[in-house]
Amino acid sequence: MRSGNGLALLLIGFGGLIILGKIGFGLGFLFGLLIPILVILLGIMAWKNGSRLVGGIIAVVGGIMLFGKLSFLFVWVAAIALIVFGVSMLRSKKPTARM
Repeated sequence: MRSGNGLALLLIGFGGLIILGKIGFGLGFLFGLLIPILVILLGIMAWKNGSRLVGGIIAVVGGIMLFGKLSFLFVWVAAIALIVFGVSMLRSKKPTARM
C-alpha cells in the first residue's frame, strides 16, 4: 500500500459519511466528536515532531472541545452517583446528625 492510500481511504470514508447524513442517516453526533479528536491527534503529532509547546496547547484545546461535547455523560454520571449515595444513606444503620 502506498503512503497516500491511507489519506485517500480516510477522505472516501468521510465523503461517504457526509452522503449518508444527507440522505437521512444522522451521524451528526459522530462528526461533532470527530473534530475534537482530530485536533487532539494533531496536537499529539506536533508533540512527537518536536513542537512540544504548540502540540501541548493544541491537544489541550482539543481535550476541552471533547469535554464540552461529552458533558452530557458527566451529568448522567453525577445524577446516578447522587441517587446511589442517597439510597446508601437511607440504608445505613448509623444515625446521622440532624440540624
